[in-house]
Amino acid sequence: MSIFSRTSTATSESFDAGTTAVEDITGEYTIDPSHSYIGFQARHAMVTTVRGAFKEFQGTAVIDSANPSASSTKLEIAVDSVDTGSADRDGHLASEDFFDVAHFSKISFASTKVERDGDDWAITGDLTIKDTTKPVTVVFEHAGSAKDPFGNVRVGFEGEVAVNRKDWGLSWNAALETGGVLVSVKVKLKFDISAIKNA
Repeated sequence: MSIFSRTSTATSESFDAGTTAVEDITGEYTIDPSHSYIGFQARHAMVTTVRGAFKEFQGTAVIDSANPSASSTKLEIAVDSVDTGSADRDGHLASEDFFDVAHFSKISFASTKVERDGDDWAITGDLTIKDTTKPVTVVFEHAGSAKDPFGNVRVGFEGEVAVNRKDWGLSWNAALETGGVLVSVKVKLKFDISAIKNA
């Protein structure tokens, strides 16, 4: 049983079982944005969940299976690539009420600590949104490894974490007549990562 607390279920419960192309995934990797997902979920009017994703990002990872503490990762997200399926909502998120894209174009994450328990990897790091940096720990499940048709070795990881958006100055809200607020303060961040091993 994992020592880490994870809210997501195992990948194999929802999809085909993951594959294992390599036993040791140690190496340097580059995140493949076209096959990865970085998104978020928030409650709207406390009755439904609104989902969004960032379409443009880049990142790297160093994985050391034998010595996980030597592992590291860096990620940079283009804030203006946010997509919730609503142009009006995307515009509001880009405004000063939320991300203030005109002054803060990037969200960044840099790991400071990596721990491993079996297939679970707990990555702690500094998440910077606007002009605020706070520590966050995301528990990732190793979803498998594969060799794609182009000869690339890929590894997959899935993780999520709930955060308080006010911690990063994303505090806009509107009170509802029936009680509660229009947008939940707690937001769930979700990561589905496919990374290619560097040659």
